[in-house]
Amino acid sequence: MTVYSLDPILDPRWRDLLARHAKASVFHTPAWLQSLRNAYGYDCLALTTAAPGQPLCNGLVACRVKSWLTGPRIVSLPFADHCEPLADSAASLAALVGALRERFHPPDWKYIELRPVEALATEPSLATSFVSSAQFCFHRLDLRPSAEELFRACNKKGIQQCLRRAEREELVIEQGHSEQLLASFYQLLLLTRRRHQLPPQPLAWFQQLIRGFGDDCVIWIAFHHGQPIAAIVTLAWGKTVVYKYGCSDPAFHHLGSVPALIWRAIQYAKERNATCFDFGRSDLDNRGLIAFKDHWGASRSALHYYRNAGTSSVRATDLPGSGLARQLFSSLPDSCLEAAGRLLYRHMG
Repeated sequence: MTVYSLDPILDPRWRDLLARHAKASVFHTPAWLQSLRNAYGYDCLALTTAAPGQPLCNGLVACRVKSWLTGPRIVSLPFADHCEPLADSAASLAALVGALRERFHPPDWKYIELRPVEALATEPSLATSFVSSAQFCFHRLDLRPSAEELFRACNKKGIQQCLRRAEREELVIEQGHSEQLLASFYQLLLLTRRRHQLPPQPLAWFQQLIRGFGDDCVIWIAFHHGQPIAAIVTLAWGKTVVYKYGCSDPAFHHLGSVPALIWRAIQYAKERNATCFDFGRSDLDNRGLIAFKDHWGASRSALHYYRNAGTSSVRATDLPGSGLARQLFSSLPDSCLEAAGRLLYRHMG
């Protein structure tokens, strides 16, 4: 089976495939890929069995991450929670993944990483060439029930009481993607990343997302007496709204600000006739976050990332994870913390 390459940002056939394929997601879109290219300099490519000029029936998208710090590698896709190979058969899936291995192999490329929701886990022919390299919890909420039914399905103490508290406190929620909202979000992000002892994503990354997604990238800010206390960012595509980023001031967690933002985003998703609210991945050791997503009535599943067998098991995102680095990130002033994010994030995809 012959495999061809294409530019998924410029080739209109890629957009047509996404519109038709049931497993396409916000992370497959040209907006996400263009943001990766502009913010981090990653080269994007897609593989397909469709000949040039023919409509696409399948596709596998990936980025070349060229890093002197963490090594050159192929990732499908950097900073995406998941990215399903858009195959139309087991044979085309094997052909696309096989072509990726043939074109990008050691020693020129450290490894290939795929982040499917389910494809490789259900394809035995790939079991010997790719192995699970990381596992997460993945939550999705079915939005087809009414808002009242969704509310009743929420945990009473973990969510319902928080929403009522936020209403009593008369929190003000603003949404959009203005420079002012972005600035408020980023200050809360710096606070949160310092608390987690990690560098923040570069401001330019969020600017690129806004530029690429337009009105489908929404910043949600909760204000208490005029002070921003929590924020989330959602991305929308097709029938899905993705809860991608969240941050907050822990001094105000008791006011229910984060649940209030998510509930407002869920209502927004239903208004645009979305059928799925994607809560994204959670690290297995983050039991609090997993429980929080469970409390919304979201369905939980295992999410595996795969790397070609025989490659290193060390993850690029482990870069800032040493004890010394984490202590440093927790004490840096904002300007230095931002600089660390600009320097390191392109090596972490």
